Amino acid sequence: MKPPTYNSEAVQQISQEEGERNVATAVCVQLAGRAIIRVVSRCEEAQDNCNLDLSECQLMQVPDAVYHLMRHTELKSCDLSGNVITKIPPKLAVKFSLITELNLSHNQISKLPDELAELQELLRLDISHNAFIALPSVVCRIPQLKRLQANNNSIIDIDAERIKRAPSLEFVDLRENTIPPRIYDLLCCIDNITIELSPRQVEDWDDLNI
Repeated sequence: MKPPTYNSEAVQQISQEEGERNVATAVCVQLAGRAIIRVVSRCEEAQDNCNLDLSECQLMQVPDAVYHLMRHTELKSCDLSGNVITKIPPKLAVKFSLITELNLSHNQISKLPDELAELQELLRLDISHNAFIALPSVVCRIPQLKRLQANNNSIIDIDAERIKRAPSLEFVDLRENTIPPRIYDLLCCIDNITIELSPRQVEDWDDLNI
């Protein structure tokens, strides 16, 4: 039986590809390790100052370990901005029930859990630069919420009457959204809350005298 023959160039190419994959894997592990160290370090800082800053930590979700590390700390604020989070878990409102400020901006969130209404001390909420197409109704049920940043989303659905009846809202930023003309006009009629809107875009048919 003749021994198998090997194409030296093919073997070299395979070895090179495997080497590149190993390097890529090592880089990913290194980056993940750095992200974990960053999260743990910021949790430790929050244990001292009661302000949890997990911005720009490459998070896809809030790790369970964070709730564990914060279990003996009464947080005043939570910053999760600049990550790739798509979903906020209901237990965030339970575990961080005393926060007065929550920053969820610059993520990929499209919905909020109803449990956020249980944040009895929350004064400021930032959900700007996300993937919302409807303004979450829960924001109008947060009892002490005064300022809401919802700019730079893709919001087309807003319950203007619910905003008007929100218990404590004083300011809402809805700029850079695709708000339909009918809802835009309803928002402009609200006089008990300051609502920031982008200039209304005049559609072609608005100029027609029909």
